[in-house]
Amino acid sequence: MSYIERSLGEGEKVVIRARFHWLYNLRAWLAIVVPLVLLIAVMIYADEMVREGLAIFAVALLVAGIIIFFSMMIHKWTTEIGITSHRLVKKTGFISLKTAEVAIPNIEGVRVNQGIWGRIFGYGTLRIEGTGDDSVDIPNIDDPVGFRRAIETAKGLNAAERN
Repeated sequence: MSYIERSLGEGEKVVIRARFHWLYNLRAWLAIVVPLVLLIAVMIYADEMVREGLAIFAVALLVAGIIIFFSMMIHKWTTEIGITSHRLVKKTGFISLKTAEVAIPNIEGVRVNQGIWGRIFGYGTLRIEGTGDDSVDIPNIDDPVGFRRAIETAKGLNAAERN
């Protein structure tokens, strides 16, 4: 059971969960695949005199790529972002836990940041600003405009419950 589901209050329900964009996975996998292809190419095509040096370099790149891959994927696997009928929740970490929550009625603004590639491929970052100094930054997620729309939906649900 996820952290968000375990932390639901009485009558609270999950409206939407954010997910990392597929390009995040692609970047993680490319960190392994590119050095692996380079290593294979060196072993097949490099001249015997330079093969050993290039192979050591390619293996070092592969090790760095594996470290990058696992750091990115562990971040993805241990991050939960969601909107409930009462709050925005962002949880990171596995062994140590870090959460950021903003009550739906306290959300004053949502900034969507999409560069040209984000607009083309449908990803972006969000900054949710609450009353006072509260703010939550959400990394490159899939469909940030849809997530913003879900925040507005949750605001409507929350206002209807109060009336």
